[in-house]
Amino acid sequence: MKAIAIHEDVLAAIKIPEKDVEKVLKLELAFALYQRGIISLGKARKLAGMSKWEFIEELGKRKIERHYTEKELEEDLAFAKSSK
Repeated sequence: MKAIAIHEDVLAAIKIPEKDVEKVLKLELAFALYQRGIISLGKARKLAGMSKWEFIEELGKRKIERHYTEKELEEDLAFAKSSK
């Protein structure tokens, strides 16, 4: 695991309760990286500590377009057919 160093004065300026800083920063980083196409939905949701459906729901709330590939469509269709 890699750590990111954040200068103390920056941490002090973040208006989030100290106990929530790490969680919030991971969440914001996950959505920013996903939105820019830098990481996949799976990796972003893992970074955010959310289930796939929680992450997708939050994408909608934040009005972030989902990157939906043809492969994902095929997987979803296969899953839907097997669930009948």
